[in-house]
Amino acid sequence: MRQQNLSKTGLSPQQLADEAREVRRRILPTIQAAGLGHVGGDLSVTDILTTLFFGVLDIDPADPAKPDRDRFILSKGHCAAALYTVLARRGFFDESELATFMRPLSRLNGHPNRRKVPGVEANTGPLGHGLPIAVGAAIGLKLQGLKSRCFCVTGDGELQEGSNWEAAMYAGHRKLGNLTAIVDRNGLQQGATTAETNDLTPLADKFSAFGWDVEEVDGHDHGQLLDVLAHRRHERPLFVLARTVKGKGVSFMEGRVEWHHKVPSAAQVADALKELA
Repeated sequence: MRQQNLSKTGLSPQQLADEAREVRRRILPTIQAAGLGHVGGDLSVTDILTTLFFGVLDIDPADPAKPDRDRFILSKGHCAAALYTVLARRGFFDESELATFMRPLSRLNGHPNRRKVPGVEANTGPLGHGLPIAVGAAIGLKLQGLKSRCFCVTGDGELQEGSNWEAAMYAGHRKLGNLTAIVDRNGLQQGATTAETNDLTPLADKFSAFGWDVEEVDGHDHGQLLDVLAHRRHERPLFVLARTVKGKGVSFMEGRVEWHHKVPSAAQVADALKELA
């Protein structure tokens, strides 16, 4: 049975949904002002990131490098605008800095940089790298005897990269119960659907065959996400297949492949903000 409040910050699933709406409202003008970004994927992953940072991760914005913190790696690093927005709203840096996104010399680059942005655990962007890094981080936590957990969010198109499957096989072999991988399963990638490009199905069965526990959830339902992500201790790594909608929350972006990296106009942002009011 779903529990109504499992979040680290005390927020209920409805409050997490409200926070996610505010995150979306900040992402849109941030990308429009920059003239660059990946708005469709940012909006599809927003609920996952909000649930993790406000509901699940054991982290401290005042001490982002504390040794016993949980680790989070955004493997789909091109969706940095969503990550930066969540980090800012969680208190890792001032929200006003979002206005510098992708500007010259800004630390808020198009891909996250751990040496510049507090709360970022790994430099990502080249797809297929995040999960291998997460496997190494999870092993490192175990070697240090820490109870901390490691989380990694990947895109579904990204799972066409072979490095993910080497990492998945090794994580299952090592029985990394402190590792959780979440796929933002929106079914679209640059230029086409994942099914047209290189079909991933049956995705859940593949991870299960590699020795992972598997859960499938609605990736926009904060209660379901909390149920599978919060307070977990098991023998095997966990794979969460989170079914999402690219461009979630904005009707003219939802499920549209062109919004992988199309930049909304000022008028389109205004229309989108009305929908998200």
